Amino acid sequence: MSFDLVFFGGTGDLTWRKLMPALFQAWRHGKLPAQGRILAVARDERSDASYRQWLKDKLTSGDDLAKRPTEDEFERFAALVHYLRMDLSQPGDYAVLRQWLQTRQADTVVMYLATSPHLFPVICEQLGAAGLNHPAVRVVLEKPLGHDLASAQAINRAVGAVFSERQALRIDHYLGKPSVQNLMALRFGNVLFEPLWRRESIANIQITLAESLGVGTRGDFYDRTGALRDMVQNHALQLLTMVAMEPPSSADADAIRDEKLKVLRSLKPFDAASVARDVVRGQYRAGTVGGMSVPGYLDEAKVPAGSHTETFVALRCEVQNWRWAGVPFYLRTGKRLAHRHAEIVVNFRPTPHSIFPGTQPPNQLVIKLQPDDGLQLHLLAAKGALGPDLAGDHQAEHLSPVSLDLDFDKAFPTDRVGAYERMLLDALAGRLNLFVRSDEQEQAWRWVEPILEAWRHDGSGLKTYSAGTWGPAAASALVARDGFAWAEES
Repeated sequence: MSFDLVFFGGTGDLTWRKLMPALFQAWRHGKLPAQGRILAVARDERSDASYRQWLKDKLTSGDDLAKRPTEDEFERFAALVHYLRMDLSQPGDYAVLRQWLQTRQADTVVMYLATSPHLFPVICEQLGAAGLNHPAVRVVLEKPLGHDLASAQAINRAVGAVFSERQALRIDHYLGKPSVQNLMALRFGNVLFEPLWRRESIANIQITLAESLGVGTRGDFYDRTGALRDMVQNHALQLLTMVAMEPPSSADADAIRDEKLKVLRSLKPFDAASVARDVVRGQYRAGTVGGMSVPGYLDEAKVPAGSHTETFVALRCEVQNWRWAGVPFYLRTGKRLAHRHAEIVVNFRPTPHSIFPGTQPPNQLVIKLQPDDGLQLHLLAAKGALGPDLAGDHQAEHLSPVSLDLDFDKAFPTDRVGAYERMLLDALAGRLNLFVRSDEQEQAWRWVEPILEAWRHDGSGLKTYSAGTWGPAAASALVARDGFAWAEES
C-alpha cells in the first residue's frame, strides 16, 4: 500500500516530540507500509534538506538512547520526509499541496492536523475546496477538540461538511496504549473476569492520570485549558468507558463505539450541589519533586497573576445502569504530583465471611498505563507457616498478600509499539476502533459542562497543594467518605 502522510503543524512540538519519533519507530520496526511519503507543512521557509537536518537534530537529542536513530537509519528514514511551506489561510497554497500529492496517486492520504483546534475548520474547508477530500483521504484531529460543547459541535459541523464520519479520526492516544488494548483482551478474550465485572463483586474503580511535571513553557495554553479539559473530558472518560462498557457484538469500530457511548450517556449528571460535593479542584504551589525544589503554578512562565485555573481534579461519579449501579468511579488527574504514573485500579469487595484470622485486604486488579505497561492481580495466599491462635490450643493459618504481575515489555519483547505509533499505523490502515466518534466526544463535553458552569459561578472552591504530593487533602476525603482510600493510601 502506498501512502502520503501530511502533518499540518510540521514544526510544532507535537510533531517533533511525538509524531515523527513514532513514525521513525514504525519504520525501524518494519511496520510502515511500502512506498510512503511524509510531508511536513508549516509557515517557515525551509527546503527538504534543511527540514531533514532540523528533524535529525531533534530525533538524535532524545532522552531515550535506544530510540535515537543511527546515522544510517536516519538517512534512510529521511528519504521519506519532505517539506512544504504553506499559509493555511491561503487557497493558493492548498493548490500547491494538491499538485504535490498528484505527482503520484497514493492509495491512502492522511492529513494530520497537529495545529491549534481553532484552525481545524479553515483547514478542512480549504481541503474540501481544493478537492482534497476524496474517498482516499482521511483527516486526523488532535485534541483538544473545542473548549466546550458549543465549540466542539462547531468543529464537528465544519469537519462534517467536508469529510464523512469514517474519514474523520479524532485521536486520543491513551486508547493506543498496550495496557488499554489488553483491558479489552482481559475482559472480552477471557472468561475469567466477565462474571465478576459488576456491582456484586466490585467495590469501586479508580482511574489516576498523574504527572510529576509542571506546565513548563506551556503556561499560556494550559491556563486557558486546565486539568478538566486537558485530561478528564477526553483521556479519563475514554478509559472509564473502556472499563464500564458492555461486551460489544463484534470487534467492529462502531460496535465498540456504540457501547462506549452508552456508558457516557449513563453517567449520572452533575448539578451545582453535586459539583460542590463530588468534585475537588486544586492548584499546585511550590514544593519538592524528585528531591528538587520547584515553583508553584502562579510562578510559572506565562501564567497570569492570580489565575484560578485548576492543575488538579478529583471527582466521584456513577454509571447508572444495572451492571454498575451503586459502584463509585473515582477519577483523578494533576500536575506536579508525587510520581508520574497512570493506572486503573479495580477494587473488589471483601469476602462475605472470612475463616482466617486477621484482617485481609480485598483483591485488587491494577492496570498500569505508564510509565510501565502491565497488569497486576493482588491476591491472598497462605505462607505455609502456622502459629498458635489466641487460645493457644490449635494452629491457625495466616494469609499474606501476593501478586501476579504481567509486564508487557517482558511478555512481548519484540512486538511492542507505542501509543502514537499504533494510532498512526491504524490511521494509515483505516482501522477506526481506537478513534473517537463525534457523538462520543460531544457527549463527554455535555457531561463535564455543568462542572465548568459551576466553577464559573463559584471561584471559592480552588484548593492548593504542595508540589510533590498527591493533591489536596480534600481528594482523600472524597474517597474516604465512602469508606475507601486511593490506591497509594490503602
